[in-house]
Amino acid sequence: MTKIKAIKGDITTLDVDAIVNAANTSLLGGGGVDGAIHRAAGPELLAECKQLHGCEIGQAKITKGYRLPARYVIHTVGPIWRGGDHNEAKLLANCYLNSMTLATTYNIKTIAFPAISCGVYGYPIAEATEIAVNTVKKFLTTNSNFDYIYFVCFNEDIYQNYLSAIKKYSAD
Repeated sequence: MTKIKAIKGDITTLDVDAIVNAANTSLLGGGGVDGAIHRAAGPELLAECKQLHGCEIGQAKITKGYRLPARYVIHTVGPIWRGGDHNEAKLLANCYLNSMTLATTYNIKTIAFPAISCGVYGYPIAEATEIAVNTVKKFLTTNSNFDYIYFVCFNEDIYQNYLSAIKKYSAD
């Protein structure tokens, strides 16, 4: 059975098969998690990302991890929060769904997600964490490829929201 955990920490330091990058559509680096991953992975990551020609919102693409402990980086582009009436929930769910689907094709057993769209993209944290955990749980009902799925939180508020969502969905 897959273990799902929320942890506080730096996603770039995790020794897992893959980490997920909350990227922008260019895939060429940016701020927040995206910038931290690019800095930690080194210039080879940027060079490979240039060959991918960007990524649409809700989709996912994969690269090597280079200087990261993780073997792979799965890049996904979350939606910018615009009030909730612009398909944001479905697009955010697709980030998790498409990242996990891609991971299964690479036989990834351990994966770590950041809080996609919860930084500068402004997605309400409680809603975003519910969508993340619910999407992962639903995916696991038909795919048992993963040993561990981590939600890596950069602050206490996000961490507490993930703990609540995991507890709620483990009761289902």
